[in-house]
Amino acid sequence: MNTKTLLFSLVCVSGLVLPSGLFAQTSKVDFPAASPACTLKQHVGLTDVEIVYSRPGAKGRAIFGGLVPYGEVWRTGANASTKISFSTPVRLNGTEVPAGKYALYTIPGEKEWTVILSKDTSLNGAFGYNPTNDLVRFKATPVKLTEPVETFTIEFNDIRDDSATLNLVWEKTRVPIKLELDLISQLVPQIEAVMAAPGQKKPYYQAALFYYDHGQDLQKASQWINAAIADRETYYIVQLKARILAKLGDKAGATAAAKRSTELAIKAEGPKSGYVKMNDDLISSLK
Repeated sequence: MNTKTLLFSLVCVSGLVLPSGLFAQTSKVDFPAASPACTLKQHVGLTDVEIVYSRPGAKGRAIFGGLVPYGEVWRTGANASTKISFSTPVRLNGTEVPAGKYALYTIPGEKEWTVILSKDTSLNGAFGYNPTNDLVRFKATPVKLTEPVETFTIEFNDIRDDSATLNLVWEKTRVPIKLELDLISQLVPQIEAVMAAPGQKKPYYQAALFYYDHGQDLQKASQWINAAIADRETYYIVQLKARILAKLGDKAGATAAAKRSTELAIKAEGPKSGYVKMNDDLISSLK
């Protein structure tokens, strides 16, 4: 074979090899996830709660008692096990849970669910789940919904300073879990220390409001609200004074404070201010 023939043969072979190499490559296409990942973050009181889970859709399927069998451990979502973390100790349906990160599993039932927090957060779903790794188990009562929810949802509602409701929602079922925090033992020592410390600006209004809302020492709350008014007399601060005095049984003082709050509210916001009605209602309750 002469040199020209050899070169021609190599070019032809290369031409045949190149397309086959191209066809062997796989093009990258991003397809939508069947169960999209979700990270839920919620600040409740002084506690940060984070939940990482995947959200399957019903897609016309019967869910609880069907796709998700009753009486069996469920990953509470899709894909990897659902993770939940707390920055402080909490109570879930009255059960003490230390701060930390856990896998959230459930055992659905028609009339009662079992909620499980596992110390093992490494599993793919519930495959390999071992009850010896359970931190806690507690019961929850499902609630029937009138309208179906297509996509599995974990959400917070009823958020207060020291509590919230964590809901597991899918199809026509909502499973509420009560989240509670020991806010008093966390915050009261901090408030007392700050208010007793010399030579610094103090959160008089915020401290008085917290003590009023959480049933703490109202005499201290009264002193602090007076200090807040001396620093800055505004309608909402004076309105809190009226509520504190009412709770202390000082009807005359509460009425006078409510009337002063109304004067300040009208001056600041006009006669349609919501504080006008709040003060009128308070005065009426004292008669």
